[in-house]
Amino acid sequence: MAGKETLYFTKEHEWIEVVGEDYVRIGISDYAVEQLGDVVFVELPELNGQMTVEEAFSTVESVKSSSEIYAPVQGTITKVNDLLEDEPEKLNDSPFNEGWIVEVQASEKLNTGEWMDAKAYDQYVSEL
Repeated sequence: MAGKETLYFTKEHEWIEVVGEDYVRIGISDYAVEQLGDVVFVELPELNGQMTVEEAFSTVESVKSSSEIYAPVQGTITKVNDLLEDEPEKLNDSPFNEGWIVEVQASEKLNTGEWMDAKAYDQYVSEL
């Protein structure tokens, strides 16, 4: 996993790591985790399931609330972080490393211009 500065972000606080030309890893930002509080459950999507842009693909529950996670890309889920089933707190402890949620083979060419880089995201969060 690369550092935060190499990731892209959505306004819904998902992060995207471009792993290959049309392959990404997705999680939620440190800001999102901070807003949720202590994560107690992560509902993971099905392996080989289809992901549609802007549709919920996962749910994260914390002691404070529940939040849906939205797809920043369209494609097929090729890997799911099963570690989160038994250790959902990995999202709190390591949102950019061990706390990733899925890996996806995008069905369309990635357009990273649709997302914020880390600097733009930090600016966005500072204005919330």
